[in-house]
Amino acid sequence: MLKQFFIICSGSDTNILDNCSIGEQNKYAGIGATVFFTAVMAFIAASYALYTVFDNLLAAIFFGFVWGLLIFNLDRFIVSTIKKRNNVLDELIQASPRIILAIIIAVVISKPLELKIFEKEINQVLLTEKNQMTLDNKSELAKQFDPGVEALENNIQSLQQQIDTKEAEVNALYDTYISEAEGTAGTKLLGKGPVYKEKREKHDAALAELNQLKEENKTKIQEAETQIAQLKTDYNAQVSNTQPIIDGFDGLMARVNALDKLPWLPSFFIFLLFLAIETSPIFAKLLSPKGEYDYKLEDAETAVKTWVEQKVNEREILLKTDMAINNKIYNDIAEEDELYTYKRKKARELMQLQADAFFKHQKNAL
Repeated sequence: MLKQFFIICSGSDTNILDNCSIGEQNKYAGIGATVFFTAVMAFIAASYALYTVFDNLLAAIFFGFVWGLLIFNLDRFIVSTIKKRNNVLDELIQASPRIILAIIIAVVISKPLELKIFEKEINQVLLTEKNQMTLDNKSELAKQFDPGVEALENNIQSLQQQIDTKEAEVNALYDTYISEAEGTAGTKLLGKGPVYKEKREKHDAALAELNQLKEENKTKIQEAETQIAQLKTDYNAQVSNTQPIIDGFDGLMARVNALDKLPWLPSFFIFLLFLAIETSPIFAKLLSPKGEYDYKLEDAETAVKTWVEQKVNEREILLKTDMAINNKIYNDIAEEDELYTYKRKKARELMQLQADAFFKHQKNAL
């Protein structure tokens, strides 16, 4: 039962193969088994690749099964269409397009399995890339918000500088009128005289201006700090909104690119393994000697070809004979006087009708 199934998978003619030796049947059963298990590997590889894309197990299994059937059909077609010939070079030329197709299929099948085999290493590469992308993302977003924050901070410093300058001025006036009262500077007269009062009034006026400036600048500083806090909140919100995109950077293309950053030799050997599996049925047929099945298949095909060529040749001979007979018949009829007289009469009537029609047309025109 299993042997018959694998023979069907090989694409061979079961009616012919049933009449061949056991060894010949086993050879094609082995070829069919290779075709079948290659399709199974294609199903597994495609299912995993699609699962990484859609993150849906049922959809991945369904489309992976369709892909496995497609690979099975292609391999079965490739193997079944390779015919044994008497010339090795002709066989290689015949099989070269199929070998190229087998190489392409091997690449498609091996790549998803490589992604699964080296999953841990790929995750490490992706983690490093995500961390770097996070830093780059924060740096790019900071370029949008930092100029505004910097301008506001400079404005706060400017406002605070105004207060400090005014305070320094008030303190200097305070020291001046105190020194005047103590007699250590200015007029150097002890007591609160007219000069003292003048300097005290100047200090008090400057102190009032300082208090007014503090109130105004405090309001402006609070507004600037509120704007800075809002900008920082917007920056953090933008970082939070873009981070899921970076966290989701683990699709099929990202994993393939990450795989390319790993050492190439292990991946190359896996590719060679699947290439050997995919091309083994083809080379098995090319390298094996012409067997009983090949001779019987060639006999059946040449019998049909000969029969078709014979039928075509018979039709050509029949056509030539029929044309020769018809030509002879028409030549004999052409020599009869009765046919000549009849055609002459009809020609005369036709010319009379033409003359009458022309005359009528000319008369209407005038």
